[in-house]
Amino acid sequence: MTTEGAAGARLRTMVRSSAFTLAASYVALGVLALILFAAPLWYGWQVTISEGRAEIMQEDAERLTSVFRRVGAPGLKAFIDARVGLQIADERMLLLTDPAFTPMAGNLPAWPAGLAARAGTYTLPIALGGRQTRAVVVIGDLPGGYHLLVGRDLARFTPLTTGFWYGLAAAIGILIMVGIAGGLMLRRALLSRIHTIGRSALAIIDGDLRRRLPTRTTGDELDALASTINRMLDQIEQLFDGIRNVSDSIAHDLRTPLAELRSRLEELSLTRPSGEETFAEIDAAVVDVDRVIRIFNALLRLAEIDAGLRRSGFVEFDAASVLEEAVEFYLPAAELRGVRLEFRDVGPVPLLGDPLLLAQAVGNLIDNALKYARANGVVQVGIERRADGRTVLAVADDGPGIGDAEKPKAAERFYRGESSRGSPGVGLGLSLVQSVARLHGGRLELLDNHPGLRAQISLEPRPAQTAAKGPVPFAAPVVPPAGLPVSEGTAAASPT
Repeated sequence: MTTEGAAGARLRTMVRSSAFTLAASYVALGVLALILFAAPLWYGWQVTISEGRAEIMQEDAERLTSVFRRVGAPGLKAFIDARVGLQIADERMLLLTDPAFTPMAGNLPAWPAGLAARAGTYTLPIALGGRQTRAVVVIGDLPGGYHLLVGRDLARFTPLTTGFWYGLAAAIGILIMVGIAGGLMLRRALLSRIHTIGRSALAIIDGDLRRRLPTRTTGDELDALASTINRMLDQIEQLFDGIRNVSDSIAHDLRTPLAELRSRLEELSLTRPSGEETFAEIDAAVVDVDRVIRIFNALLRLAEIDAGLRRSGFVEFDAASVLEEAVEFYLPAAELRGVRLEFRDVGPVPLLGDPLLLAQAVGNLIDNALKYARANGVVQVGIERRADGRTVLAVADDGPGIGDAEKPKAAERFYRGESSRGSPGVGLGLSLVQSVARLHGGRLELLDNHPGLRAQISLEPRPAQTAAKGPVPFAAPVVPPAGLPVSEGTAAASPT
């Protein structure tokens, strides 16, 4: 490509850029505003000058007419000759003629051709000082048929008019140059940031899912867009990690029940035991199969939540009533374990979300707390609306709690800590709670209760949290077959 062709291509690219279009639009608006400001100013100036000039000439004509009436034609001739001798050359046109239009006094050589003798104000071309110009004249009505002409040269105001137009043109030119310079600077700044964003996007396309778009502290529109995209990338990375880890987790955690199931069936096939022993082994095999099915159901439920499909079920409801029903559902289980289950009622708490999912999440937390609370201990359930607008749903126990080193891992899928090795479950309960919290724009927080653990779902304020539309029935966990925990998901989410 030739140098001229490359320059033309760059120019076309610059002209088509949004920054140049924006700058050109602002320049056009500025020029339009300047013209709209100058137009009435010009009109007002023209009207004021014209009226003032006509008024001055009319007063001069009346004054000269008064002199004529007092001293007659000879006296007015002497007065005009004196005026012409004192004034600046061509400052004012004066002419006194007899009834035959023969000049008697003044600075005009003859009565202008084509000019009527009737009193009035006229604008016409006229010869003055050997040059042709345009003038405004006032004809005075004198007694005895004499004629009086008082005029002003319009060319005297030409420099002022020219200066006005030059000033307007200079202002428009400066505005255009500043607009072009501003457009170039804006384009360069935008292209710099867009190139940076583009490089990050290419890195993400190449597989670096941990890369994020750069942001500044300015908080402008590009920062807001980059922050939104970064949150989207966080969600995408989480989904990819979940998909990548699910197969490994399933293979790891299903291997044990499937191996046990195969071992039982193989032993039955080889030993051919009595009917009672056979049915006992079959019952144990059914328990293993049910456990595998429950793992798959929990994974499908988590996948559905992570994909955001449950957001379509968002309604306005009273979160306090959902927690109260959850506490009532778990009261019998708490009595069997010798634990006091308490609910702190603070009145209606309107919330926008999926009441069934929140009920399941709170049920998981309550089941964990009951499992790990100490004998004759207490589990407290509460909800509050903080001063910053957050809604916090909390379940606190007085058990052993979770160590600080394990808290970041507690909500990972299939993770089970040392304290939960001997309890039933597969480590999906807290993952479900965390997914439900994230679906509602919040997070799961695990805090020390001194002693014990305080697990809380912290939800950020939403605009639609207005009045509740009535209580929603608590979604009790499905009661599993004999031999399984009260809630597979809840048991799995114990203080891992």
